[in-house]
Amino acid sequence: MLISSRQHEANRQNAQHSTGPATPESKADVRLNALTYGLRARQLLLSWEDPEEYKQLWAGLLAEWQPQTLTERLCLEQMATSQWLLARYAKSERRISEDRLPREKETPLLDRASALRARAERSFTSAMHELKQLQKDRQAKRPPQPAQAAQRPVPQPAEPPAPPPDYVMSEGAVDPSVFCAPAAPDTR
Repeated sequence: MLISSRQHEANRQNAQHSTGPATPESKADVRLNALTYGLRARQLLLSWEDPEEYKQLWAGLLAEWQPQTLTERLCLEQMATSQWLLARYAKSERRISEDRLPREKETPLLDRASALRARAERSFTSAMHELKQLQKDRQAKRPPQPAQAAQRPVPQPAEPPAPPPDYVMSEGAVDPSVFCAPAAPDTR
């Protein structure tokens, strides 16, 4: 939707009056406002989550799947992200249940957590199937090995395995709001 130049100028003038939070307390209140959750989040780990746990998850998946191409690595990244979010959603469901909220509040929260969990499960499964197919296709493209070569051990590459992603997820073509929980109303 296009706006008129007059409306654009009015918006620009109004923006000059907004200087954002001024006190340390108000800055602390809004510091996570832009945080995006979900499969296409810019920052996967939340401040209270342990980066070492994610590194262990990544290392395990990397050792199991051994991606050889960028596309295979991106599928592995999607699998790691999905698995991380599945664990987060399971913890959320447990906390919701333990909080002993009234049924009319608990049920919608559990429904939302369940929907997010199902989405992450589908994402993991989809990425895993895609990775399997990519690796199968890559193997099929290799020229056949002579019978003598099969007896010799295959030398391993000298380069170390690639490090885990630095927790900044890939730019997604999909609007990240599709994967985000609805924003809570501002109660300040």
